[in-house]
Amino acid sequence: MSTISGSDSSAGAQSSGNGFVVDVWINLKRWIVKTTRNPFVVVSSLVQPIIFLVLFTEVFGGVVGGALSEALGPGVTYVTYLTPAIIIQSALVAAAGSGIGLVDDMESGMFEKVLVSPINRVAMFLGKALSEVVRIVVQTLIILALGYVLVWLDTGGNVGTYIETGIVGAIGIIGVAIVFAIWFTAFSNIVALATRDQESTIIGANLLQFPLLFVSSAFIPIRNLPEWVQVVATYNPITYGVDAVRALMLGQDVLSVIEITTFSGIWNTLVPALTVLIALDFLLGGIAVYYLNRASSSGVR
Repeated sequence: MSTISGSDSSAGAQSSGNGFVVDVWINLKRWIVKTTRNPFVVVSSLVQPIIFLVLFTEVFGGVVGGALSEALGPGVTYVTYLTPAIIIQSALVAAAGSGIGLVDDMESGMFEKVLVSPINRVAMFLGKALSEVVRIVVQTLIILALGYVLVWLDTGGNVGTYIETGIVGAIGIIGVAIVFAIWFTAFSNIVALATRDQESTIIGANLLQFPLLFVSSAFIPIRNLPEWVQVVATYNPITYGVDAVRALMLGQDVLSVIEITTFSGIWNTLVPALTVLIALDFLLGGIAVYYLNRASSSGVR
């Protein structure tokens, strides 16, 4: 088993000679093929958001209705309020799976082979992240379609305007889900590279994602939560992801954890929310690439 020296590691961080875009494409294609060869992962990742959307709507819909009318107006149903949360939750689950897949690569010996190749380390991370993006796009489209069906059933066919910002807003929702997922994809890869253990990676991802979902604006308006939860929600990235999608869904400024009046309408939500998420993408993405650069094939079992 070979060890990457300082010079080898530096060479590995450079382009393979194929070009950066080709390196990204090679990694993207490899991970998509690997995912599609496991039908259980594909089916479960597509079915899970459907189950959550239906269950949460039925369980919390009647309870939260009054709080929604007070916070956002009488025209907002719990389905349209919840759909952005389920989109972000699905993006979290897909991103968490990225680190688990990386550990599986380590255990099979594939990661070692890729690591000693001259593929650009940034391209390695980006190609892997983009493979999760493909799944997130499909999941988001399914959730939006299901949300429409649930609203149609709830209103007896009188849906009205489902996404207030129209087709541009729908594209924007997909874009926000992607931007949101990148930081957690990086986090799960960092945990995988640090622990090199599948069970630890699963625990690390789940330990963070599920508590953060419930101390955010995902399921209940912030103003109806305990004061300490409101404080945590202010520093919770999930709040900014959910509120950005919700602003596009409802066509309203819905960011309640901080007060921004510099812009107009939904931009008072979108600009600060996307600023936070993009900053996290660069920060954690940079750390993930750093770990890839310093990884050595002799350290992979």
